[in-house]
Amino acid sequence: MTGAAPDLEARKAAARQAAFVRRKAAHAADSGNSSSALSAVLAGYRGVPVSGFLPIRTEIDPRPAMAEAAAHGPVAVPVILGAGQPLKFSLWEPGCVLRDGPFGAMVPEVDRFIDPEILIVPLVAFTRTGDRLGYGGGFYDRTLQMLRALRPTLAIGFAYAAQEADSLPLEATDQPLDLIVTENEVITPARS
Repeated sequence: MTGAAPDLEARKAAARQAAFVRRKAAHAADSGNSSSALSAVLAGYRGVPVSGFLPIRTEIDPRPAMAEAAAHGPVAVPVILGAGQPLKFSLWEPGCVLRDGPFGAMVPEVDRFIDPEILIVPLVAFTRTGDRLGYGGGFYDRTLQMLRALRPTLAIGFAYAAQEADSLPLEATDQPLDLIVTENEVITPARS
């Protein structure tokens, strides 16, 4: 947890629970070509270091788009080093040997860390204004804050359209998304 007030944590928990139900239904209906819009977005950034993710549970699958991007430049996946720490990103290639990582996510057997300039970010829920609700560990928020302090870093939320929410309970430390890609569209957040 992030140390938010109990009421905020309760609202986040309720928003997560509702979003998990929507995501599970969308995942069950997935025809297997949900990453085509993500592939199209990444095609505009050939050669730029990218971090994707290896899906867990009912997350949408970015691996086809990651495989296409890997033909043109480095692609990595996140590695959790410990609670309260930012993520590190280990080089990934289609078919590479994987090992079990924290929280059920697979990671490359041999860590070769890079600093990505584009992060494909998993999420539980999102809004059209670029707000993101994750799992509650703050890993992506800490990591994006750190990377954005060093250089421009593009955060692309990748999710099923059903994970969209009208609004989300947020904290000041929550990092916004620059783009949201679903199986149906690419959303450029309209921030107020």
